[in-house]
Amino acid sequence: MGVGKTTVGELLADRLGTAFRDTDADIVAAQSREIADIFVDEGEPYFRDLERRAVRAAVEEHDGVLALGGGAILDDGTRALLSAHPVVYLSMDVEEAVKRTGLNQARPLLAVNPRKQWRELMDARRHLYAEVARAVVATDGRTPEEVAQAVLDALELKEA
Repeated sequence: MGVGKTTVGELLADRLGTAFRDTDADIVAAQSREIADIFVDEGEPYFRDLERRAVRAAVEEHDGVLALGGGAILDDGTRALLSAHPVVYLSMDVEEAVKRTGLNQARPLLAVNPRKQWRELMDARRHLYAEVARAVVATDGRTPEEVAQAVLDALELKEA
């Protein structure tokens, strides 16, 4: 959350001369409501089902750069699907997350005691991100442009 997936993804797509797609944006468009509202109105299991379907559709339909929501890797099937693709885990520490997002209430999984919840989420997810990632790129203290370049370097990709 707040790591810059969309911003960096758009920069990467531009540098690679390809399209960008964000599965969170796909869900928002399909549902005509924000993710936080889906969590409140329908609950996390409902959202995770939408997310699983959105990721599968995006992987099947899209050839460019794809950004996934932070919880997408919780699903075993999604992790298996991603294993055939060059996945990059953009990492950051909690202090950077606070600077970037303020860990505010617009993030439904961080509504109470956001720093503690962020740490707990990352403790539960970090090994899953690492499991599917071909590369890990730290974003702390870097501009989106620097992160995009680090991703290109890590995957040994050339700009278009």
